[in-house]
Amino acid sequence: MLKNISPLISPELLKILAEMGHGDKIVLADANYPACSGEAKHTVRADGIGMPALLDAILALFPLDTFIAKPITMMGVVPGDDYVPVIWDEYRAIFKKHSLGDDQIETIERFQFYERANSAYCVVATGERTRYANIMLQKGIIEE
Repeated sequence: MLKNISPLISPELLKILAEMGHGDKIVLADANYPACSGEAKHTVRADGIGMPALLDAILALFPLDTFIAKPITMMGVVPGDDYVPVIWDEYRAIFKKHSLGDDQIETIERFQFYERANSAYCVVATGERTRYANIMLQKGIIEE
């Protein structure tokens, strides 16, 4: 047992977060995302876990890349779809809690997101059912 590690982070996910290096990407994928179809080195199951809670738990441990302008990437709404992803408001509140701002967030088109996610170190397949909940984080370094 360890202290101060969220129970939402499985031992497998904790190991992957620790072994990721500067510039590696992790995708937190909603339940509709083709998590096993891409080229990521690892896929971790987090069934039944919602994205906001998992995002908050990961950001408590995971430094974001400060050498790029936008280390946070979200999948944009497909043109013509009138859906409004209110989960993004939850994400922004979590980012604020972790001293991250809107200026660090990039939103890209769905297929561009899939393409970029192919180079991810890990895809975490969650149980999140909200549409357009997919998010990618690029790992930074630990500051002295």
